[in-house]
Amino acid sequence: MAALPSQQPQFMTRARTSEPLIDNIEYEQIVVPEKESWKNLFAYMGPGFLVSIAYIDPGNFQTDLQAGAQYKYGLLWIILLASCAALVIQSLAANLGVVTGKHLAEHCRMEYPKAPNFILWVLAEIAIVACDIPEVIGTAFALNMLFKIPLWCGVLITGLSTLILLLLQQYGVRKLEILIALLVFTIAGCFFAELGYAKPKAPDVLHGLFVPQLSGSGATKLAISLLGAMVMPHNLFLHSALVLSRKIPRSVGGIKEACRFYLIESGFALMIAFIINISVISVSGAVCNSPYVNANDLQSCKNLDLNEASFLLKNVLGHWSSKLFAVALLASGQSSTITGTYAGQYVMQGFLDLRLTPWIRNFLTRCLAIVPSLIVAIIGGSEGAGNLIIIASMILSFELPFALIPLLKFTSSKTKMGSYANSISVSAITWIIGSFIMGINIYYLAEKLVTSLQHSHLNLATIVLCGVLGFSAMLVYLASIAYLVVRKNKEGSHLLALTAAENQEMANDNAQVNNLPRHDLVNMQLPQRRSSSSAQDDLH
Repeated sequence: MAALPSQQPQFMTRARTSEPLIDNIEYEQIVVPEKESWKNLFAYMGPGFLVSIAYIDPGNFQTDLQAGAQYKYGLLWIILLASCAALVIQSLAANLGVVTGKHLAEHCRMEYPKAPNFILWVLAEIAIVACDIPEVIGTAFALNMLFKIPLWCGVLITGLSTLILLLLQQYGVRKLEILIALLVFTIAGCFFAELGYAKPKAPDVLHGLFVPQLSGSGATKLAISLLGAMVMPHNLFLHSALVLSRKIPRSVGGIKEACRFYLIESGFALMIAFIINISVISVSGAVCNSPYVNANDLQSCKNLDLNEASFLLKNVLGHWSSKLFAVALLASGQSSTITGTYAGQYVMQGFLDLRLTPWIRNFLTRCLAIVPSLIVAIIGGSEGAGNLIIIASMILSFELPFALIPLLKFTSSKTKMGSYANSISVSAITWIIGSFIMGINIYYLAEKLVTSLQHSHLNLATIVLCGVLGFSAMLVYLASIAYLVVRKNKEGSHLLALTAAENQEMANDNAQVNNLPRHDLVNMQLPQRRSSSSAQDDLH
């Protein structure tokens, strides 16, 4: 490869020849024009909507409904805070994939020893299952509301329908992105209509949105659930991989444009998700705190789940309100199960470098979520399923540091990101956000453990044993986080921004390196595969 005559940096390989560039991937990428222009923004539109689905899935609706029912608009500020944090964090995930050509799970496999890498993979899989459970149960609730299908049957139908919808990947990334965008706007339209029915008071909503307040451990628990449902660990793996569906110019200007447009695109999609979450809490808060609610409906508000919400809306706002909620829930569940399945595939491929056929990966990912959901639906019914959603949301919050800390360290590392590493100010902001999230989690764990032991009816010896085990688990949790924070990055990226002088110096060493396809991502990305003849033409 010849050196550029100008001083503009370009991307070169700095590692072994077995680590290829990503320019000629064996699937149909969306090609971004070489010329920098605002018109290129439309080429980047899409991944943000797939990512935003995770912020408006049934797990979010469940926690939003409870937050509004119990604290009216008092926890809206959590949604605002979490949405701002989500935009910053998701932009880092996108930047990691754009700059290095590898997604987050692949970087973890390259960076960490086998044992920590395996543990991170297990935690990532648990997070995906915790994310998928509310989506499966939420879709089953929606099918029950609309068509009176039993909950356990709805769980099975959800799994089958998700696998059918995933066949859309054969028709290219654009069609799938358009479908997801339409589902997002469907959800938004349904809840905007609900706002028209509920008519919450705007001054009260604005007060809850911009005046932080947190009263009691119950509010803390819901705040953690809201946070866990908003900033999801699996989304960091997903976003860093989805950006690989665009073939961008491998120049400094092209990389900067891609990072900037992905930020704008993600911001637009997450703004819609933010408005939807605000609408759900506002509707719930207005309905449960209405002076016209009867005693039975007030009892439902004390433990409001997705199923109870449908009957509540029907009783207070009317039949069509309940149907709108069911349609929004169905759209949310189906779209979020698709993105959750893809996240599971990227995690499995990235951490373990497994190359399974697509239908087997999809089947395994679905089973991990459907089996526990089906068991709870059969044994515990709608009440058990509702409680499982809250537990799953809290698990997501507790597991977030194990995806967030590697992301922050990788994107702040010049050995991985080159000149695109986070600035000091961005690093400070993101670490403050991460520390805040982890601080809340640790506080809640300690508070919940102490409260449970104080109100326990067990004998003294059992209480002491439980206390020792509980605090030991907390120490392990803290030690694991500390390991990720303190450990220095060792592996550099195979893609670095080089100046023309550096490029000239290394040109001879890398002249024999070709832009080989990423065989480990064949059939995994959303776009359809290219013909074998086209792939051979690129290689020659």
